[in-house]
Amino acid sequence: MATNAEVQVSSGYSYPRSEAAVAPRVWSCNEWDPLVEVIVGNPLKARFPHPDKSTHLAEWAGRPFEQIPRGQFPQQVIDETEEDLSEFVRCLEQLHVTVKRPETWPHEKEFSTIFWSTTGYYNYCPRDIMLVIGDHVIETPNVIRGRLQETFAYHALLMEYFKAGAKWYSAPKPMLKDSLFEVDHSYPIPKNDEPVFDAANVLRCGRDILYLVSSTGNELGAQWLQTLLGDAFRVHLCHLNYYGSHIDTSIVALRPGLLLCNPERVTKEMIPPAFRSWKVIYSPTMVGADRFDTTYLKQCIGSSWIDMNLFSVTPKLVVVDRDQIGLIRLLEENDFEVLPLKLRHSRMLAGGFHCVTLDIKREGSMASYCE
Repeated sequence: MATNAEVQVSSGYSYPRSEAAVAPRVWSCNEWDPLVEVIVGNPLKARFPHPDKSTHLAEWAGRPFEQIPRGQFPQQVIDETEEDLSEFVRCLEQLHVTVKRPETWPHEKEFSTIFWSTTGYYNYCPRDIMLVIGDHVIETPNVIRGRLQETFAYHALLMEYFKAGAKWYSAPKPMLKDSLFEVDHSYPIPKNDEPVFDAANVLRCGRDILYLVSSTGNELGAQWLQTLLGDAFRVHLCHLNYYGSHIDTSIVALRPGLLLCNPERVTKEMIPPAFRSWKVIYSPTMVGADRFDTTYLKQCIGSSWIDMNLFSVTPKLVVVDRDQIGLIRLLEENDFEVLPLKLRHSRMLAGGFHCVTLDIKREGSMASYCE
């Protein structure tokens, strides 16, 4: 009999697995169940994504190529962001949440394939590059070339989760050739030459997955995800009045039966039929943009709606930008408690509280919440 929960592999070799691994270390089925463990991003050495066709389409569609910012983000932005993230981490730990951080990575180093060369981007937004569904950790086939090696900063954590029993997958690495991005920037969707999508194109609602078709995710990416997950899940395509990037400044899943939506981008008719019975509340317009000058705004990757990007700690408690008083009141009217915090440079770095987190473990079970 195997001891210490030994696990047999096909070669006949066995390796020890701790008894603690019997309870899943990785388990997250939706956006709202009580949080147990989370990865919070790292802004150190963050850079604007290298200007090329992938970056132009994904982040700056319609903007003259020569206006794409280059190099490292301003040091003040990096320093103040790390201060804000440290406060966020402190609050989560006070709520008895286990918090992990990625390594600091040399994003200034150049790397290449036979088709192109680039530098890195950042590790500020783990939500963009990895998707947790149940006990699966999925590295996604990201659109921006500079993200091809971004998960390397999480490698030690991924190995830790894998050894504890998580199912670790990596999507087929896309070639990201120029031809993928040669589309009309008024409809900036990468061609269906190969599956590409960011993990943040996805919202998880148990066995129903919302997938935004946008500049960071094509329809072939949704097809690949459906194939991986199998018939037990349904991947629902979302076509909104928005193609800019990720889903979580357009639709936020607050709890079963309740969606927060962006009034400029989402109508009830755009929501997939399986979610039509859910209540939809619309976010007030974001405030605070007047604190930025023109020079700052020219460097911003995120939209004016970035602070709609909230993060659920439990089905009752959400982390929200403290300046968004209208949104806070709306949430309180719908029986939520709000933890008001600040990411001063969420707009420049294109990441609010949902973006900068990757929930590794939540309580709860895999369920169906849709028709």
